Amino acid sequence: MAETQLTPVEAFDGLLKSVGDPRPAGVRVRERSTLALATVMVRKGRRTDLASRISERFGCDLPSAGRRTEANDLALVSTGPGAWLACREAGGYEFSEGLGETLSGLASVTDQSDAFAILRLSGPRVKAVLAKGVFLDLADEAFPEGHAAVTQCGHVGVTLWRLASEEADDPVYEVAMFRSYAESFWHWLSLSAAEYGLTVERT
Repeated sequence: MAETQLTPVEAFDGLLKSVGDPRPAGVRVRERSTLALATVMVRKGRRTDLASRISERFGCDLPSAGRRTEANDLALVSTGPGAWLACREAGGYEFSEGLGETLSGLASVTDQSDAFAILRLSGPRVKAVLAKGVFLDLADEAFPEGHAAVTQCGHVGVTLWRLASEEADDPVYEVAMFRSYAESFWHWLSLSAAEYGLTVERT
């Protein structure tokens, strides 16, 4: 019997296409397909110990509700009481396995690298586009860099966080959703951004 060969497919494979006028585009989109992801859920009564372990090993603070922290090559996004999404630029299953060993006894760690689809959204009109589907105040003073939220966007459940940007008029966000909702989210995003112009950036 011939051996079955499996080919990895990115969550937005065949979906990402520029729309509207790209001169210049009001919104830029890039798929974050290389991120290694893991959920971290603290064990009962061990939050202080977990925060200390993460600080010691990674130099990263454990974020409070509605926040994202980053240090060295680790980022943590608060996703609920005692729960976080851990992100690293690469590593796949090895990342979650190593993180689980580091946090053993303090938190449960589960690999999510293939469970979520993540897009990076930026550009001068990205706030206007997100405002069409997210019931959050995205003004700088209400949702500045380092803030995060679990919410809905275009009827799709998402986790949204804001990253540091190089220019004040060019905010940067990342939005994560379950992989099975990638097509639905992209349909909403491409329609919502068409009037401002949307450009797809390749890694």
